[in-house]
Amino acid sequence: MMLLRALLAFLALPGVVAGVLPLLIVGGDFRPGRAAAAGAVLLAAGLFLLLWCVRDFYALGKGTLAPWDPPGRLVVAGLYRFVRNPMYVAVLVLIAGWALVFGSLPLGVYFVLLAVGFHLRVVLAEEPWLRRKHGAQWEEYSREVPRWLPRLRPAGSRGAVKRGPFP
Repeated sequence: MMLLRALLAFLALPGVVAGVLPLLIVGGDFRPGRAAAAGAVLLAAGLFLLLWCVRDFYALGKGTLAPWDPPGRLVVAGLYRFVRNPMYVAVLVLIAGWALVFGSLPLGVYFVLLAVGFHLRVVLAEEPWLRRKHGAQWEEYSREVPRWLPRLRPAGSRGAVKRGPFP
């Protein structure tokens, strides 16, 4: 049952935001832009990162990426050791990939608007909720792991975190 919920959440959220909407924005003009090869690399990387995050939410957090069915546990492993919001970063990488594949300025604008929307959602809703739900574990995690720009070494490696939520 949870696998079905995770699949539906994946299709409903990033499937629409990073798949359907970019194609609607392009509006049927599927001619590759000059940077299509670089865009294809970003598309592949973004999809890989997104699927990794969804797997971690499902396997480690025992939940889905959907706000109505979030993980029961704070996910601090995998990509979440490098950056607090790798799923949003992955979606933005996908949008950047689409923008380059199609050489589309409207997709570039969509990227910027989505980045601002993600930031506001994280700062105004998700982080306060995580702080209330996970308390000290969230506080330590948020001190050690950056919100948007990934760190080079994962949190908890080589003494970076002496105690806490990191496996």
